[in-house]
Amino acid sequence: MTTHRVSPSLIATLPGRYYTDPEIFRQEQRHLFESLWFCAVRSADLDAPGTFRTVQVGRESVVVVRNRSGELRAFLNVCRHRGARLCTEESGRIRRSLQCPYHAWTYDLDGKLIAAPNLTGMPDVDRVEYGLIGVALREWLGYAWVCLADEPPSFEETVTGAAVERLGDAAAIGHYGAENLALGKRISYDVRANWKLIVENFMECYHCATIHPELTDVLPEFADGYAAQYYVGHGAEFGEDIKGFTVDGSAGFGRLPQVTDDQDRRYYAITVKPTVFVNLVPDHVIVHRMFPLAEDRTVVECDWLYAPEVVASGADVSKSVELFHRVNTQDFEACERTQPAMGSRAYRRGGVLVPNEHHIGIFHEWIVERLGGGHAGPVH
Repeated sequence: MTTHRVSPSLIATLPGRYYTDPEIFRQEQRHLFESLWFCAVRSADLDAPGTFRTVQVGRESVVVVRNRSGELRAFLNVCRHRGARLCTEESGRIRRSLQCPYHAWTYDLDGKLIAAPNLTGMPDVDRVEYGLIGVALREWLGYAWVCLADEPPSFEETVTGAAVERLGDAAAIGHYGAENLALGKRISYDVRANWKLIVENFMECYHCATIHPELTDVLPEFADGYAAQYYVGHGAEFGEDIKGFTVDGSAGFGRLPQVTDDQDRRYYAITVKPTVFVNLVPDHVIVHRMFPLAEDRTVVECDWLYAPEVVASGADVSKSVELFHRVNTQDFEACERTQPAMGSRAYRRGGVLVPNEHHIGIFHEWIVERLGGGHAGPVH
């Protein structure tokens, strides 16, 4: 990647146009969001046959639905007749089938065309061939991940591999049992910033001492500006007087059953490119899912997950929620403060990274490579 000259101690960033240019964002939709595995919906949200949720994946609307056999299926949210959108609501429950509100073409929950006006008079119409366009789906950590590519990349290499790369042990993330946890709180944030600014922010802790007083109280090593999540196998240790991952350091809940002694009193963060963050602490898991909607707008859905008995008991989870809610708010305000400058003459050639932000430089190289190098124009 060709960059402008910088001091030897510094690393050049992407130029500002990578955060403001609608054409670059369109290429990202095609080469990233529509080509890689995308975390779409928490599986437990679709708790009965016929329940569905629609999500925006790149330029496509995708509907994820639980079929009559209890399995999840994903389809492009487009009728095969004249292209009308099938499900116009974000979520809901279908009694028996998916029916287009325009001409009443009707599909079962496995995508097969089962009815349409005058269909019996067209015996040559193949009901499978003219069924809904299916989308690849895998489940991991209790979430449905979808991929729009005709030939999806290896899930193990591009998704679960991120956890192995971060934790250094294929079994380590399994100790948290995320797929068996219950949703304690969900907050959706509408962030007026490019999605890459949010990823970059999560990747570094150079800003932690400046804007995260509550977090650095709980994780003192973050005050030194080093992103502990990028030391393989290392988790940031709780402060000596800290009892739990809460806004005031008070005790949280009992540690999850399979969390090991080595994982106790530690925080681990995993970035699953392009749009997912997984945060692991002894008594709960926090999952961020990003939905990039424009070059300057990203919706982030954040889930706090706890042991089922904690949620079922009605326990007060507000102190643990509040800690990362404050972190989110502080981070997103910083990203929104940065976004306008991406169009400034001062950032035309980009900014710089300090050495302990070198992982952001690697992320930038990955972006340029995924876009095909010259597809987005030279980086200079």
